[in-house]
Amino acid sequence: MNSSTGTATLVTGATGFVGRALVQALVTRGEPVIALSRRPVGSQSSDRRVTWRTCDLLNPETLPGAFAGVRVAYYLVHSMGSGRAGYRALERRSAESFVAAAASAGVERIVYLGGPAPPGRPSEHLRSRLEVGEILRSGPVLAVELRAAMVIGNGSASWRIVRDLAMRLPIMVLPRWLASRTRPVALADVIAALVGAAQLPLEHSTWFDLPGPDTVSGQQILERIAAIRGRRFLAIKVPFLTPQLSALWLKLVTRTDFALARELVQGLKDDLLPEDDRIWALLGHTQLLSFDEAARRALASE
Repeated sequence: MNSSTGTATLVTGATGFVGRALVQALVTRGEPVIALSRRPVGSQSSDRRVTWRTCDLLNPETLPGAFAGVRVAYYLVHSMGSGRAGYRALERRSAESFVAAAASAGVERIVYLGGPAPPGRPSEHLRSRLEVGEILRSGPVLAVELRAAMVIGNGSASWRIVRDLAMRLPIMVLPRWLASRTRPVALADVIAALVGAAQLPLEHSTWFDLPGPDTVSGQQILERIAAIRGRRFLAIKVPFLTPQLSALWLKLVTRTDFALARELVQGLKDDLLPEDDRIWALLGHTQLLSFDEAARRALASE
């Protein structure tokens, strides 16, 4: 591995929901940012404080130049919404290529935003997210994996699904999986954690859960979103409506890509609760946005 001479922060997935917000936060802090995209970004390159580079993690030939001058690298990409079969294998290949390129370039730290570990058998999507985290943490570069469930913000796929259900249906058959509980986290808090994780003192690679302050069920999420908009949300419990069947009627209700919605919903069979929330104390970021406040901000930004 080369010795570190880089000073820039690299963000993969820089055109995505979290990536765009992270790039802006880093630029505001005055950090030199290298943003990666698989395709030329066109007008998005107008900010002179951001250096855009084209890179495909599945094409190793494009990687060496992308990592030049990088000290910290953020991994914010996934393939589950690509519609490709066997996306878990693609995600493993991408993560392995990323680790190898980061090590070769002398990158000091990798920060990865992944998903939570359920108590039972994980869905294909969650299993892939966890596998990517294991690959990144097992490499020679110090890596921090942050495991978030639903990220609340305009542009989040999981948020869009629940937002559309709450706002478009006056009455809903309530599948059993909507009783599952989780701790959604606001985009602003996710960005604070991503920025802080790059500086967090660590002796070895590790992972942290990244929960919001409120524990809510799927039904409570829908009810709260509807209440914020002054709507009444009625639900009829139908225990036999499985996540697989639910994904089919989501195709009729939500604007989210169907393949992506299907993968997300199939991960909701169990509670997605954290082991702990110690990351916030370690980062000194303990004033988290409540679910209701985060939801208000997401709705207001539409």
